[in-house]
Amino acid sequence: MDFRDLIAQRLREVREKADMDQTQFSYELGVDSQAVSRYETGGGASMYVVRNYCIHIGISLKEFFDSPLFKLDKPK
Repeated sequence: MDFRDLIAQRLREVREKADMDQTQFSYELGVDSQAVSRYETGGGASMYVVRNYCIHIGISLKEFFDSPLFKLDKPK
């Protein structure tokens, strides 16, 4: 899994943990639901998008990237 896919998986994870579906969250972000779907399927979310997710969910970027998904020593 490449880094873009890990970001997408984490974006989906934090949104679901906030108990919001893609349509609700797209409204919060001010984008269409297709954009949220694209971000969460590996379509390439920028750091700006990641930051906006964090702001709207109420977590820091550090919390976002502290996920076990991003640990370098995990087996392949």
